[in-house]
Amino acid sequence: MSVFASLVEHLADLLQPLFGASAAAAAVVLFTALVRLLVHPLSRAAARGQKARAELQPRIAELRRKHAKNPERLQRAVLDLHTEEKVSPLSGCLPSLCQIPAFFLLYHLFSSSSIGGEANALLSHQLLAAPLGGRWADALGHGGPVGGAGLVYAALFAVVAGVAFFSYRLTKRTMADRSVLPEVDAQRVPGLGAITGVMPFMSFFTLVTVAVVPLAAALYVVTSTTWSVVERAVLYR
Repeated sequence: MSVFASLVEHLADLLQPLFGASAAAAAVVLFTALVRLLVHPLSRAAARGQKARAELQPRIAELRRKHAKNPERLQRAVLDLHTEEKVSPLSGCLPSLCQIPAFFLLYHLFSSSSIGGEANALLSHQLLAAPLGGRWADALGHGGPVGGAGLVYAALFAVVAGVAFFSYRLTKRTMADRSVLPEVDAQRVPGLGAITGVMPFMSFFTLVTVAVVPLAAALYVVTSTTWSVVERAVLYR
């Protein structure tokens, strides 16, 4: 925690001439971009894997016809096909999983009152009028939704809603092309059809996350989500 806190402080010092009092917030955004840049090779691999799975569709359709009356044998045949073609059905999860430690580290950093036995100096930093360690509930309690901090959150919610809507349309288009979960017959797996129907709306849950986590963690979520949508639009075009 102390090492990570020092990293954020040094980034804030470097950005101070450009962003002034909001330099720490800019440091969080820069840190998020660096994390996403490191994870980008995994994202590219996931995109290649998804395209490869899409190319297997004719062969999977043939397996479905061949094993229409034997779901267990169909499942084994599909898994064998993925193994034969060296295509992992789980490759798309790796970019998200690799980001979880960075998010929770940032969350704890701006939720802790002390670091290394000393007062957490990062909690004194702000994004305009909103403390980086504060939450939306704190902003509503100090000035309301149209107060200084409340307006910062209103801007974040607007950005997240716009990104979520774009992600919703992108996911719907991807699912229409049958490039999401193509190897699974939703009619043979109880509940999978409902899950697939909810998937396009998952991006809107980011609004809830932004509302309940510290502002610094919310900036991470907003930056990472925006990066993800742009990345998907480019890699899956």
